[in-house]
Amino acid sequence: MRVILSPFSRVLRELRMRHGMRQGDLADAMGYEQTYISALEIGTKGPPTAEFTERAISALKLCPAEQAELRTAAAASERQIKLRNDMPEALFWMVSELRDHLETLHPAQVTLIREIIGMRARLAESPPVELHRIRKRPRSEATM
Repeated sequence: MRVILSPFSRVLRELRMRHGMRQGDLADAMGYEQTYISALEIGTKGPPTAEFTERAISALKLCPAEQAELRTAAAASERQIKLRNDMPEALFWMVSELRDHLETLHPAQVTLIREIIGMRARLAESPPVELHRIRKRPRSEATM
């Protein structure tokens, strides 16, 4: 059986292991039950509250980069999408269609969608390539 974890589940476990803490030790330091830490790490619970994330940061004594990693993973693990009411109608339809097909997307489709979303940043980073026209040679210069 293949285990599929949320970003938060994976990052929490990696950080806990990196800092040499057992689930029970982390739970005690945070004031939670060990079973809750376990459920978060295997992805049956989550995403956690902001309070939980901040307690984990404190208990694990995370450096700023690790703090950002855990907060980013928590945000990425959010299971609900909320659209502002002033969004264009086309975005409502896109989100609806995506929601209807999430469970059947092929990994290649997921990769492609993520690449399309990231394209905006890549386009902004690099200026357009200037194309140079090749001068057409007169027939007299053409070799046959």
